Amino acid sequence: MVNSTDVMQAPVGRAEQRTPNTPLLDLRSITKYYHSTPALYNVDLCINKGSIVCLLGPSGCGKTTLLRVIAGLEQADSGTTIFAGQSINHIPPHQRGFGLMFQEYALFPHRNVAENIAFGLRMRHIPREQIDVRVAEMLTLVGLTGYEQRRVYELSGGERQRVALARSLAPNPPVLMLDEPLGALDRALRERLLDELRDILKQVGVTSIYVTHDQTEAFAIADQLVLMHAGQIEQQGLPTTIYRHPQSTFAARFLGLANLVPAQAVSVTDQLLTFETPLGILQVAEHTTTLQPGQQVWLVIRPEAASIVADTTAPNTLHVDMVEYSFRGSRTRISVRHTSGQTLVFELPDGTLLAGTTDLLLQLDATALSVIPA
Repeated sequence: MVNSTDVMQAPVGRAEQRTPNTPLLDLRSITKYYHSTPALYNVDLCINKGSIVCLLGPSGCGKTTLLRVIAGLEQADSGTTIFAGQSINHIPPHQRGFGLMFQEYALFPHRNVAENIAFGLRMRHIPREQIDVRVAEMLTLVGLTGYEQRRVYELSGGERQRVALARSLAPNPPVLMLDEPLGALDRALRERLLDELRDILKQVGVTSIYVTHDQTEAFAIADQLVLMHAGQIEQQGLPTTIYRHPQSTFAARFLGLANLVPAQAVSVTDQLLTFETPLGILQVAEHTTTLQPGQQVWLVIRPEAASIVADTTAPNTLHVDMVEYSFRGSRTRISVRHTSGQTLVFELPDGTLLAGTTDLLLQLDATALSVIPA
């Protein structure tokens, strides 16, 4: 197993000394300005040992700046970064012991695979015998046993990514930070490596902070998702919770939930919410204790909410006209227009639609709708 070699521990504290409820990393009111413009503003974030936390958001939202503050590559203008119960604000990057992996991989082209993986260990003056054992462990972990003597230029993009991961993990860092690590790969390879990367991080048990702008990538890799916008945390929680219950129109739109419909609450019960909307009366299977009749909200209709039906008396039915049809392999993406003028986008299982269909009767699953306060 990877933890059989105690080649490196964090010089600023050990997670084992903490109480179970204490986060490994605790960021408090982190603020960072660039030329009087806030890149981060009062960011609070707790990261537990062994978790994979994904910082998700558009370019310029502050996610990479936050990563660099944690690594010590940037100094926050205010706020405190606490690791294992100790402030590390003034500890330089090389003394924090955190691992870093970037999109470019930054492998040494003049060194072979084994030498690349061993680089960080040699810088720490680890005995040669321990380095050889650790390199072998890392190659087994990333599925590259036998690649010790390969040159970097002989490797595919996916193999280079694995070597970079092995090099980052070799010193046994208490925290591994990954900044768009799959961004340089094509989509098919990226999707294939996502599951492998998550499995490796979980097998090692390293606390990981993963930066990406791709929501599909974030959903696949994260235990905890942190959605950032304009230097602040917009929403955080389980990936499934954030997808099913976005808390703002920005969150919904960024996650690809484009079906936003204005609505007014008609009735509120413990099990079912009823709304008047431009699409007609819609029911939502969501319990919101603060919602009151007459309140204005936005309804989020997820793309998987619709199914084709024939019964016009069923609840949540919409009569719509087909606007666009796009085959996506196992599913079909359709754009439809309601008589109110509202355009909606849905994804249906492939084979659901008949060729030449122009008008549809759709039923919306009440569990696939959610509410955002207006």
